[in-house]
Amino acid sequence: MQLIGLAVILSLGLTIVPLAAAAQSAGKLPRIAFLAGGSRAADALLIEAFWLRMKELGYVEGKNIVAEYRFAEGAPERLQSFAAELVRLKVDVIVGPGSGARAAKKATDTIPIVITYGDPAGQGLVVSLAHPGGNVTGLSSFVELGVKQLELLKEAFPKISRVAVLWWTDLNPLLLEDMKVAAARLRVTVKPLALRSLDDFEPAFSTIKSETAHALIALRNPLTATHRARIVEFAAKNRLPAMYPDREFVDSGGLMSYGVNTADLWGRAAVYVDKILKGAKPADLPVEQPTKFEFVINLKTAKALGLTIPQSILVRADEIIQ
Repeated sequence: MQLIGLAVILSLGLTIVPLAAAAQSAGKLPRIAFLAGGSRAADALLIEAFWLRMKELGYVEGKNIVAEYRFAEGAPERLQSFAAELVRLKVDVIVGPGSGARAAKKATDTIPIVITYGDPAGQGLVVSLAHPGGNVTGLSSFVELGVKQLELLKEAFPKISRVAVLWWTDLNPLLLEDMKVAAARLRVTVKPLALRSLDDFEPAFSTIKSETAHALIALRNPLTATHRARIVEFAAKNRLPAMYPDREFVDSGGLMSYGVNTADLWGRAAVYVDKILKGAKPADLPVEQPTKFEFVINLKTAKALGLTIPQSILVRADEIIQ
């Protein structure tokens, strides 16, 4: 009888211990954080792409994983305080583009950081793409996008010779330098207009008008992404052919966009988060390069601006919005 009782107790004990451990594990769901210089509204499609991939990997926000969101709304000076707050919350992983990743890196060298796009090597966030060596890994989007954007714009409108470029001093210097080199070859004068805050938009627009720029290029950064509607409206009002970095600009009425498929990068970032939550170290996860690019044209906008886009350009578009 005693042996039976002992067996029952041992059996119960063996059952109870794992249940207690499971209950403790369930009580502390993994917590990830999003940190970006733009706005949640502007990045809505990117966040959706991330969570769609996370769902495929078995994660459902609010059920088995918790998320914190911190967006600077185009005011990058807020990022550092947000990063410090996330460190105090002891999140398990911080996810975000170059501006957010850099702020996070300044705040912690232990919490894993997954960069969704940017130039991690150029910004000093990783030792190298193959061997990150620290607490940052993820996706690099640094390719010669500015050069390609300028080439396509010139090919579409051969008569342009003065192109205004909206750029952000914290993120786009290398892209701008490459573009200047290409401009000489294409016989185009590039006029860089630096954006540091929301207050820089009106002076930039005034310069574009006073110097009678023939066309406009907006490089991807938190300020242009957050205020894309304002830029598209300005270009339309002043009848400027414009090249944008993301299809969201074209969906909002912009003329053309060429750039990395950032939604794809955010989806791939989810894979990094999954690996890290399962024990992988960022230092051991190589940074990946972009593999998908998009060239989108809005013919409705072209017609409204009185522009004709050559067939040689149209046939190369991934999508044409009628």
